[in-house]
Amino acid sequence: MYYTPSTLGQRPVPPSPRPFRFHIDPKSGVPFYRQILESVLLAVGDGRLLPGDRLPTVRAAAVDLAVNLNTAARAYRELEIRGVVTTQQGVGTFVSDRRPDVGAVERERRLDALVEEFLARAGGLGFGAGEVARALA
Repeated sequence: MYYTPSTLGQRPVPPSPRPFRFHIDPKSGVPFYRQILESVLLAVGDGRLLPGDRLPTVRAAAVDLAVNLNTAARAYRELEIRGVVTTQQGVGTFVSDRRPDVGAVERERRLDALVEEFLARAGGLGFGAGEVARALA
């Protein structure tokens, strides 16, 4: 049985029915720990990860992403420092009830990065600017 830290000892919580998978791009130039961090922040922000959802273990995340264990651990520590997740030794890491506070400047920076990545991927698939603009309209 699994327990969220806020309900430890109160009621069992089954593992998340929709396991979360990290996505990192080795070619992006963004450090892997930062990509892990941002993918969790984005998933919490858009509702794919809900309070109480269990994240993969640090070791499982490192193996799945083929990154160093310390890289995954650094991202998890940063998430815990920001209050996005809570970790119970021997139980797991869970999304906390607290939503990440993202300022306007940071939101704008993230949007710019998403747009840049989208345009690069679309261009890599052979789509022109006109096709992309029509698809977004």
